[in-house]
Amino acid sequence: MKTSNSHCIRSLVIASAVLACSTMPDIFADGLVVQSGPITALVIDRSSAVGRFDYANAKPMPLPLAYGPLTSQLDSLLEAQTPSPASEMSEVFGGGKGSGKLSPVVLVRVRAGAEAINAQDSITPQAFGSGDQVYTTSRTNASGNATTRYFPYRAAGKLWFKNGSIPSTCSASLIKRGVMVTAAHCVAEFGKKQFYSAWRFAPGYDNGVAPFGQATAKKVYVNSSYFDGTASCAQSGVVCTNDIAVIVLNTNIGNTTGWYGYGVNGYGYRNNQVLISQLGYPGGLDKSNLQMRTESQGYVSAVDSNNTVIGSLQNGGSSGGPWLVNLGMAPSLSGISFGSAASYNIVVGVTSWGWGNGQQQQGASSFTSDNILPLVSLACKDFPSSC
Repeated sequence: MKTSNSHCIRSLVIASAVLACSTMPDIFADGLVVQSGPITALVIDRSSAVGRFDYANAKPMPLPLAYGPLTSQLDSLLEAQTPSPASEMSEVFGGGKGSGKLSPVVLVRVRAGAEAINAQDSITPQAFGSGDQVYTTSRTNASGNATTRYFPYRAAGKLWFKNGSIPSTCSASLIKRGVMVTAAHCVAEFGKKQFYSAWRFAPGYDNGVAPFGQATAKKVYVNSSYFDGTASCAQSGVVCTNDIAVIVLNTNIGNTTGWYGYGVNGYGYRNNQVLISQLGYPGGLDKSNLQMRTESQGYVSAVDSNNTVIGSLQNGGSSGGPWLVNLGMAPSLSGISFGSAASYNIVVGVTSWGWGNGQQQQGASSFTSDNILPLVSLACKDFPSSC
């Protein structure tokens, strides 16, 4: 996997140069796999991004399911071994609002009806499953109003790709003007040393329309321990510390949509608890045609690889969607001040897995200086203009 000659990376399509490398990288139909320290990346052949994609028949990526004894929020708080994220160690990196200029592209002709916004929909109360964790899951859009065309919601979107020859979908969000974050299992299968292909991202996707167009992938980054299967996981390949991937896009679409900030090492957490706003495109809700929003109190579970766990109705297709603290637009203050960790629209994790047996809970590899920071740092080093 390692290459000792940087010339190998620059010479992606020159066969003679690749063969001349002392250690030959892995060559895939979609590009070239290279390794840089703890990061494995797929450098994508630009020609593979052109051509048709079967958006209409893409299937939501099944959400990895965890099985075993459930841990409750109270249990987690009582566990002495659970490390409380240290506020003095947390860091936050800001985002941007974008211009908001529309350039809509119809990707799927969606039939009006069940998938369309219905002004007669009733308001549902908070719900919880057998995990007894309270949450609310609902459409992001207000009745009759395409909320997803406005910041901050338009920075999250739907992600298409091919798993072999199968068109599939996940969720993702922008954290730089040309860099997005998603789940590692939306770019590669744990331990298989094989990337998927043909990623396409539509921020603010709404009922068949990509209101800001779409962007294709230029380079994909994942932690090598996830790629080769050596990562620390409470359940192998499912509940891991680093189910996170970063993708550099061929266009800086975030200049239009805006992008989120991101926080590491417990930004926004207090006493192992955090209020999470989850965005995603789950297949079980409106057939993945509309963006969903879930609000839930999350907690850090030590026995689950220190992943954060929330209550949620979202399922397959929501993988890779952002978990944010302080989602929304900050108000103007008069006579009061913000509290600590008050930066708005900060991603602190992405949807990674759910409990089996219908517990209506989901987990995320929390962002730390050991997983998300090396990915973003390398991506921005490779493509400064995307950051």
